[in-house]
Amino acid sequence: MKVLLIRHGETTWNIEGRYQGQEDTPLSERGRKQGLLLAEALRKIPIDLCISSPLQRSYQTCRFCADLHGLPVAKDERLTEINHGSWEGVLAGDIAKRYPTEFALWHTQPEKVQMPDGGESLEDVRRRARAAFDEYAAKHEGKTVLVAAHDAVNKAIICDLLGLDMSHFWQIKQDNTCVNVLEYTGGTWRVVLLNSTQHLGFLFSGIEQAGL
Repeated sequence: MKVLLIRHGETTWNIEGRYQGQEDTPLSERGRKQGLLLAEALRKIPIDLCISSPLQRSYQTCRFCADLHGLPVAKDERLTEINHGSWEGVLAGDIAKRYPTEFALWHTQPEKVQMPDGGESLEDVRRRARAAFDEYAAKHEGKTVLVAAHDAVNKAIICDLLGLDMSHFWQIKQDNTCVNVLEYTGGTWRVVLLNSTQHLGFLFSGIEQAGL
């Protein structure tokens, strides 16, 4: 089976540099345009089912794509963005001032950070995302599944599927509406395409080259 793993379009908080986490922020106008361009790029790609984080920024991005295929969008709580705890809604610069040690550690050794005041660690995110992907592989053999999630979720699951621990988190880049193609064959996951955003400049880029 194949998973087309996408990140949501731009939000106003992305523009401001504000930590979103599980806050249900909407797409910006640019984010909506990105989502429509993504949908158009995937129009001729066979997709069997669509699954999204329940947060509206991912769900709406997924909805743009699903509508062109006449498909419903299922919601999976396990795809929800990392819970940033008390960092949510706060500008990055202000977090750096209030939590200088933790903020520095987040950008150097993210695997060691537990988000404050009830937030999650990357291990928490990895566990729930991996459980979701293992379920998709078991249930949807031979299918192509569009999965819409978030920056931290995508990075965590890609690291995990490649056998990398969360210390490699920042080595994976995930731009708004990027496409990753993940393939599951014979009990092994492999990454076929990573962080493709060519649809934002021109359509049908490297997605077709990924065997779709």
